[in-house]
Amino acid sequence: MRIIAGTARGRLFDAPEGLATRPTLDRVREAMFGMIQFDVPGSSVLDLFAGSGGLGLEALSRGAASVDFCDISKKACELIARNCKNLGFSDRSAIHCSDCFVLIERLAMQKRKYSLVLLDPPYESGLYKPVLKALTDFDLLEDGCIILAEHPVKLDIDPGLSCLRTGKPHRYGDVAVTKLIYESGLIDRGSEE
Repeated sequence: MRIIAGTARGRLFDAPEGLATRPTLDRVREAMFGMIQFDVPGSSVLDLFAGSGGLGLEALSRGAASVDFCDISKKACELIARNCKNLGFSDRSAIHCSDCFVLIERLAMQKRKYSLVLLDPPYESGLYKPVLKALTDFDLLEDGCIILAEHPVKLDIDPGLSCLRTGKPHRYGDVAVTKLIYESGLIDRGSEE
């Protein structure tokens, strides 16, 4: 795997072995960051289901201020730490070996806020909508926060929350990327009850 653009452009990083993790293809990663290229510099990023850390590493290379990586796999977390060190990003990264819902609650207690969230759970996990709801319920998103979700083309990930404006999916073969934008002024009726 390689970094596509930014300060570490062309540098290689390790991907996990086996089929348990599905790294984002270079062309999909390039398309994802093409959608948000002017929003990345200075951003505070949360990379959920990080795997090799490829998405968060790309964000750091393109000028993100910081990235919190989250993966439940100890091997994946060790790999992310190694990749961050090898690319010189350790000072702007934190690696959380945790269930994403546990981490979301912990980050909320620390009053953390993010301007960019990278979301790439296992495709058939059913986690897209619950994670999007948790991110809004626990108030982790800055107004205007961009969420980029990679998912199968056939899967509708719109959580039906009024505070998340869901864009049209961009398709790349069997993979799609959907951009969602958080608007804090739009309170979801479900959260008022």
